[in-house]
Parts: sequence; C-alpha cells; structure tokens
Amino acid sequence: MSSPPVFETLGCRLNAYETEAMKRLADEAGQGDLSVINTCAVTAEAVRQAKQRIRRLKRENPDRPILVTGCAAQIDPEAFRKMAEVDFVLGNREKLEPAAWARLGDGGDQVGDIMKATRAAAPRIDGFGTRSRAYVEVQNGCDHRCTFCIIPYGRGNSRSVPAGVVVDQIKRLVGQGFNEVVLTGVDMTSWGPDLGEDLRLGDLVQRILLTVPDLPRLRISSIDSIEADPALIDAMTSEHRLMPHLHLSLQAGDDMILKRMKRRHLRDDAIRFCQEMRARRPDIVFGADIIAGFPTETDEMFANSLRLVEECGLTWLHVFPYSPRNGTPAARMPQVDRATIKTRAARLRDAGGRRVAAYLAKQIGQTHPVLMENPRMGRTPGFAEVRLETDQPEGRIIRARITGAGQTDLSATAA
Repeated sequence: MSSPPVFETLGCRLNAYETEAMKRLADEAGQGDLSVINTCAVTAEAVRQAKQRIRRLKRENPDRPILVTGCAAQIDPEAFRKMAEVDFVLGNREKLEPAAWARLGDGGDQVGDIMKATRAAAPRIDGFGTRSRAYVEVQNGCDHRCTFCIIPYGRGNSRSVPAGVVVDQIKRLVGQGFNEVVLTGVDMTSWGPDLGEDLRLGDLVQRILLTVPDLPRLRISSIDSIEADPALIDAMTSEHRLMPHLHLSLQAGDDMILKRMKRRHLRDDAIRFCQEMRARRPDIVFGADIIAGFPTETDEMFANSLRLVEECGLTWLHVFPYSPRNGTPAARMPQVDRATIKTRAARLRDAGGRRVAAYLAKQIGQTHPVLMENPRMGRTPGFAEVRLETDQPEGRIIRARITGAGQTDLSATAA
C-alpha cells in the first residue's frame, strides 16, 4: 500500500492555499509515494532554497519520486528538469487540474503557457494552518510589469474569481466553524474588471460582509494602496468585521526609485493614504513590503525609504534585499553592492523592530478580541500575536486583557 504524498510549500499564502488544493487532487488521482515541492520565485534566493530542498528531500527519501511545481518551476522548468533528483514538473496552471495529476505517469511536458490562462482556478479547500483562520483565493496573476518582478511570468495575467464563487466558498467555511477568512491573491486590487462588469475589490468585500452576516472576521492579505477603490476604503473604515490591518505593497520611499521600479505611486501618495485611513479608522495597523538596495539606490534614496517607515506609521515590515531576476529590466540596471544591500536591509529591519515594540507597548492595559490559533496563542484584529496564561478554546474569539509586551508579542489574561 502506497503512502500519501508529502507536500512542502515555499513562498506566499497563495502557494500555501494551492498546496492544500493539490493534496485533494493527488488523493483523488490516486497519486501516492510522492514528494511534492511548491516553489517560489520572488527572489533568486527563493529559487536557490527550492533546489536545496529538492536535493535534501531526495537524500532523505531516495526511492520517493519528486514533483516540482510553483512559480520557479513555471518560469524555468528546464532548470528543474535537468536536476537528477526531479521526476515530474507541473506548471502553475496544471497543478490545479485533475487531468494533470491523473496523467503523471505518462510523462511529457506539463508546463503550459501561463499567459494563456484566462480564468482563476478557485479551488475549494477546507482551510489550512489553524482551524481558526481560512484563506480564500479571489484573484491570481498580475497585469503590471514592475521592473524588479518576475512573478507575472510565473502567474500570468490578472484573473478574478467571480464574486458568487467567493461568497459560496466563504459560506461553506463559516459553516465549518471558521471565525476568520483571509482574502488572498497576487494583485488583489486588480480584482473585478476582467469579469465583464464595473467591479472593484471594494464591491466584493462589501458583498461578502452583506451576504455572509455570520462571518465574524474578514481580513485582506495585501493591497496596492494607490489602487484602493472608494468602496474598499468605506468598508475598511466603517465595517468592524473587516479587520483594521492592511499590508501595503510600497516597495520604496524614494520617488526616483519608485519610477525606476515602474510603480504606480509616489511617496506622498503612500503617506497621504496612511494618514487618511488612520484619520478615518484610528486603530488601523499597517504593514508593508520594502525592497532594500534596488539598482541605482543612493544613500539619500535609501534614507527616504527609511523615513517612510515613520512617515507612514508602518508596523509590520517585510524587508526584501534586492536580488536581480534574469529577464527583468531591473537586472540590467546598475547594481548596488551586495554588502551595502545587506546593511540597508538590516537597518530597515531594525526600524521595523522598533516600530513593532512601540506598537505592542501601547497595547498594555487594553482589551482585545483575540482569535485563538492554538490553546495558548491568538491574534488581535491588528494581527499582533498574543500569549495567554491559560488554555483557551482553539478557533474561538475570546476577550483578552493585555498585561505585558515583548519585542514581538503580547501577553494577556482572558477577560
């Protein structure tokens, strides 16, 4: 009797979501005794780690075939086909197709042209991670071509999941007991136009909140702030069930670097958005992606990005040391020294760490609704991690009084 496949996921939440869908597809196709690695391609380091993990998997289970999929496999399938450890390569579209899993044993190329994909697969899953929070894909792909980014070539053009499909999935998950749903995608604020109607992400969010009244908490994973539509802003600032936490795709705080990145906003746009949102909803918490050491970035340009952390009032930072990706315009620009990039990334992380510690310290004495991810740990609406003194029901939302704050988390007692 064959053993079930072993799945490993690298990269984003969307990848993790799709891994859960692949588990069901592999089971339905009767595919066992496989090691499946769902790769990321956002940086050169991510690709290196994927290859390193493949080699380790083969050493640990030399008789177990290895299937590689995900963005790195989609962008450069030949690099993985050449690896002696790899038996199968599946493209990002094929990995969610039952037929692809059924014909694994037939061999052949199963990496198609992702740019020909015209619809989001929207696979149904029963959640992943904890039993408290579920993720729902609402969009895939990206129509923008930021000069540093390889992901559109791994994900294809933007495709939206129809609102009715999203709502039905959320109703099903709420019926299974999930108290929080996180909407996820590659370029969330591009949701809607390809559905043939004058729709934006805010329309979807408002429809979910209206038609799923028993959903306690809705969260948005990440947005491009310059594309936040009026309906989304209205929902974020008036609907208490929409969590006051936005992760922003900012990438830099210097106007020249933003232009060279081919971003759609300037630093003042980002600052103004955060100020206006905070004025309308004072408890809102911002995270952001920032790249350190983009090509041509001078010390002064980097200083503008560093100041943006304070000027936007950012809390949760994702800092990416720039790494060139073959095939992107930024890879052909004058590069910043690697040691300088490393130093700048460390300075950004230090600034983010100070912001987190200051934010957490302000929570002492407050009472928050906390969604329990395990018996002793949960999350506030602002996504701060809370440690409880006694066991609490996993998956439940409890009232917790914050009694202390560390560098990265809070301590509390059940109120």
